[in-house]
Amino acid sequence: MGYDRTIRVHADFPRTVTAAKQALAAQGFGVLTEIDMAATLKAKLGRDMRDYLILGACNPQLAGQALDADRSIGLLLPCNVVIRSEGSQTVVQVVDPTIMVTLTGLDAMTPVANEATRRLDNALTELTEELNG
Repeated sequence: MGYDRTIRVHADFPRTVTAAKQALAAQGFGVLTEIDMAATLKAKLGRDMRDYLILGACNPQLAGQALDADRSIGLLLPCNVVIRSEGSQTVVQVVDPTIMVTLTGLDAMTPVANEATRRLDNALTELTEELNG
């Protein structure tokens, strides 16, 4: 079972991060957290790795609807967005919101997951067009 929605762009890592944040904002997502895995692993383990950033993106309206349907859904919030270097490309991945429906089994989660999917797909499409265009 897949759990991600992935694009590859022909832009450098910093430009992709900036563009991803803008594309998410255009779809109503704010970035609550940023985890720089490359810096963390270097500082804690002395391990080098390519650029790897995890953004914790949240659309408050959709998060509120999801929490109304299932108070435990916070375990899957916010929507994680991974931006990472891979060869000459930068990869952008978002968690597939339909996972919320699959894991909870709640029909009430379906419209929330569908709307989150639509918005995240729009953000990925915008990124692809802007950075690969």
